[in-house]
Amino acid sequence: MSFVRQRHATDAPVEPAFDAQADRVVDWLLGSLEWDATLFHVGQYCGRWRASTAGRARASFHLILEGRCWLHMPGRASVQLAPRDGVFLMRDVPHFLSPYADAGIDCAPRAMQPLSTTPAIGETGLACGFFSFDGPFRDVVANAFPDCLVLRADDLAMASAATLFDLMRSEAQRAGTEPSVAMDRLAGLLFFYGLRHAAHSELHAQGFWTLLRKRGFAQLLADILQSPENEWSVAEMADRVHLSRTAFFRQFGEACDQSPQQFLLALRMQLAARRMAQGESIAQAAQAVGYSSYAAFSRAFKRVMGEQPGAWQRTRTNRHRSETPGH
Repeated sequence: MSFVRQRHATDAPVEPAFDAQADRVVDWLLGSLEWDATLFHVGQYCGRWRASTAGRARASFHLILEGRCWLHMPGRASVQLAPRDGVFLMRDVPHFLSPYADAGIDCAPRAMQPLSTTPAIGETGLACGFFSFDGPFRDVVANAFPDCLVLRADDLAMASAATLFDLMRSEAQRAGTEPSVAMDRLAGLLFFYGLRHAAHSELHAQGFWTLLRKRGFAQLLADILQSPENEWSVAEMADRVHLSRTAFFRQFGEACDQSPQQFLLALRMQLAARRMAQGESIAQAAQAVGYSSYAAFSRAFKRVMGEQPGAWQRTRTNRHRSETPGH
């Protein structure tokens, strides 16, 4: 479903910045996803090199560990990248990296060399790979970001991420060109950190993040997270943000391609799943999100999560046991 974006007189005012309630909703949404980041290669290039992760039908990233290079995308101005900058491509789009500002300079793929402890002038250290995330809010989150995110090391809000880049560089120097489990974990943390920063940035705001900037919406969603067992009719939700039912329904659809009822259902099932993963019984989890009927909860859970609650809980329990040392 697609919606045409246009301003209406009944639209809620836009907040100038995120507040604590919006922070909470962003963290919960990103934390509700199942993340997976995998390094494709790590090391350094020199000479007339060219690198790309395009054409694999996967979201990907490039992290600049040392040196400088340029990002080239058809129809867009080339972007210079410096150490500790990160490029996150939310979808598989044509692109490549090279050492030159001019995308027309002839370059070719070259073998990546191990990352040097003392890189020479003209050498560029990269960590490149793929990421994926899953869960009921996968599309809501993915559609809230542009195709390409470039996160800058000189952005004060990203200063804390410098430690992750340094850890990744140290691990690359230890492991050579073979990615390690530790590097996959560090890449995943950088990806999560970068998305959380981008969600708060007005520069990257689109989709669902624009909804959180409208007055009253962040507080409404934070209240739903706090009390998911309440009835939360569309009329009540619209009243909370001082909109007519029609205007509220339209704004919600424009922001995340879901109706308020669809979003509420997914939120409740995700909260119930988290409770079940923490050891609560199915009945307890169902009651916590407003369901007194096991049959009704089971139908709703399968519609959102793809499995019956009992099967979902057994799968997660077995996975936890297999990942626990000693099992």
